[in-house]
Amino acid sequence: MKTTKNNGIKTAVILTAAGSSTRMGNGKKKEFLPLEDGTVLSTSCRAFLNSSAIEIAAIIVTHPKGKKTETENALFSSSFVLNTIQTENIPVIFTEGGQSRQQSVLNALLCIEQNALNPEIVLIHDAARPWVSEDVINDTASKALEYGAAVPAVKAVDTLAKADENGFIEGYIDREKTYGLQTPQGFIFDKLLAAHKKAAQSAEFTCTDDTSVWAACYGPVFLAAGSTKNKKITFKDDISDGGTGMEIRTGLGYDLHRLVEGRPLILGGVTIPFEKGEDGHSDGDLLLHAITDALLGAAHAGDIGEMFPPSDPQWKDADSSKLLQAAWERVKAGGWKLENLDCVIALEKPKFLPYRQEICRKIAETLGCPSDRVFVKAKTGEKLGEIGRGEAAACWATCLLSRNNQE
Repeated sequence: MKTTKNNGIKTAVILTAAGSSTRMGNGKKKEFLPLEDGTVLSTSCRAFLNSSAIEIAAIIVTHPKGKKTETENALFSSSFVLNTIQTENIPVIFTEGGQSRQQSVLNALLCIEQNALNPEIVLIHDAARPWVSEDVINDTASKALEYGAAVPAVKAVDTLAKADENGFIEGYIDREKTYGLQTPQGFIFDKLLAAHKKAAQSAEFTCTDDTSVWAACYGPVFLAAGSTKNKKITFKDDISDGGTGMEIRTGLGYDLHRLVEGRPLILGGVTIPFEKGEDGHSDGDLLLHAITDALLGAAHAGDIGEMFPPSDPQWKDADSSKLLQAAWERVKAGGWKLENLDCVIALEKPKFLPYRQEICRKIAETLGCPSDRVFVKAKTGEKLGEIGRGEAAACWATCLLSRNNQE
C-alpha cells in the first residue's frame, strides 16, 4: 500500500521525544506508553505516514540520553508503522536530544543537513500528541510551503488572566486574539535551520516553541487550522478520553466464497455435512475470515489479507481457527477485549439453525471469551442471485472492542 505521495511536498518529519515526562507522575515516559496497536510514539507517527500531502524524505526522532533502544522499540511497536516504513524505504534517524527542546530540534535539523536529505519543508511534532489528524498535517504542510512557516492553532475559549507575584489577577487577556499553538509546526527547512543556528549563538535567546525562533529572524508565522482533538499528553489522565480511561471501537468484516463440490463446508470452525464447500486458499471458513477482519479493523491492526496473504503457500488449506487466534493475539496486544460479536451468514443451503449453538461455542472458545458474547444468524438468498442459486455464501461480522487506557 502506497501511503506517501511522490508528487507531495518533500518533507522531513521530526518527532520530539527527548523530554523526561516528569509531570506524568508515574515514572513512565509518556511516548512509550501503549496506545492503539503500538505506543504513543508510533501512533503519533502513523498520521504522517498516511498523509496525502507530503512525501516523507526522512523521519528524525529525538530521544533522551541512553534511551535510543527503547525509543526504537516504541516507534516500531506498531506493525503498520514498521511495515510502511520498510515498504516505502523511508529513512529513520534517531538522535539524542539536548538540555532543552530548542537544542533537541537543532540536533534533529543538523541530522537532516548532514544526511543531505534536502527537504522542501520540515514538520516538527511533539511525539506526545498522538491524536493529530491527517487534515491538520496536510493543512500545515501546504501553508508552510505557501507562507514559509505555519502552525496549527485553536482559538482560546476560556477567560484568560494575568496574575501578579502574589497570585492575584492583575489583568485580562483578550481571548478573541488569543490562540493555543499545537504541532506539527511547519517551516521551509533551509530558513529554519539558519534561524536555529543563529539562535544557538545567543546565550540569551531561549524558546519552547519553534515559531518564536522563526519570528525572531523572519517575522510572523501563519496560523493554520488546528483541532481540539490534537491534545498533548502531559499528565496521566491525558492519555484517556476525558479522564474515563475507557475507549471503545467497532469493527466490520465481510467475506464471500464460491461453493464448489469436493470442498468441506466449514463455518466457525465446525464442519457441516453438505455436498459443497467454500472455495478458498485456506480452508475457506468465510465466517472466521469475516470475524478476523472485523477484529483487526476495529483495533486498527491491519486485515486478514495483510497478515495471511493468499500468495503465500504456507497458508494453503490453513485452519482458519488458527489464523483467527493469531489475529486475536495481535489485537489483544493492543490492550483490547471483546465486548460482543454479531454475525450474519447468507447461505441458501443447508439449514444453519441446527449447528448454531456449536458454532457460537467454538468461536467463543477460539477467542477465549464467554459464549454469550458471540452470536451468529443465517439468512437465505430467497432463490435470488448467486446466494439464492446456491453458488456462493457470504458473511458479515461486527464487533465491539474496549480497553482501559489507565491500566
